Amino acid sequence: MDDDLLAQIRLNGAVPRHVAIIMDGNGRWARGRHLPRTLGHRAGMKAVREALEGAIEAGLEVLTLFAFSEENWKRPAGEISALMELLEEYVGKEINELVAQGVKVSVLGDKSRLSASGRAAVQRVEQETSGGARLAVNLCISYSSRAEITRAARLLAEDVLRGTRSLEGIDEQALASHLYTAPWGDPDLLIRTSGEQRISNFLLWQLAYTELYLTPVLWPDFTRRTLFEAILDYQRRERRFGTVPAR
Repeated sequence: MDDDLLAQIRLNGAVPRHVAIIMDGNGRWARGRHLPRTLGHRAGMKAVREALEGAIEAGLEVLTLFAFSEENWKRPAGEISALMELLEEYVGKEINELVAQGVKVSVLGDKSRLSASGRAAVQRVEQETSGGARLAVNLCISYSSRAEITRAARLLAEDVLRGTRSLEGIDEQALASHLYTAPWGDPDLLIRTSGEQRISNFLLWQLAYTELYLTPVLWPDFTRRTLFEAILDYQRRERRFGTVPAR
């Protein structure tokens, strides 16, 4: 069945270049099975692999995954500790496969808040996958879109104070160039799992004209089939970017 969907995607032509995913529903998945929330997060690791492999098969260029928000630091200490351990475990288990698949991993967010071992894992995966040219994967960890935009504004202000940029030189392009996502551009498609209908402080600037696909699938149940269904739905849409439809 997955092969049938992939064949349809290829027949339809252009695929989204950049897909972003809000990976939501680990806790509800665990609660529905009377399991600790931490086991839901662990089950979600399998879905990350499904998303990466599906992205490669479909021919995407960029996959941006919302893994851990700045607001998530308010969660119980035990859950945060387990999540950081999962990050280190994921890097240890998957890094060889990531390199073999040609995946380049970048971590976006306030990495200073990670533990020393967490920062070391991030540095390792970024360094060892830096040669990947098949798929760029951005993991948003300790990420807040409002904080990202604030950081960009501060960097622009510093440019003005140094005299390297004029006030008149601050436009949308200038601000976008100071966002974490500057090297990869804006997403064409945003997928949110678990049926929630909100953006949750994720890529607020970048999602201005992004197509949204909301699915009730909980993140641990996400498979490449879910991704393919989202891409097929995207291919049926007409993107107008605020203009009138072509006649």
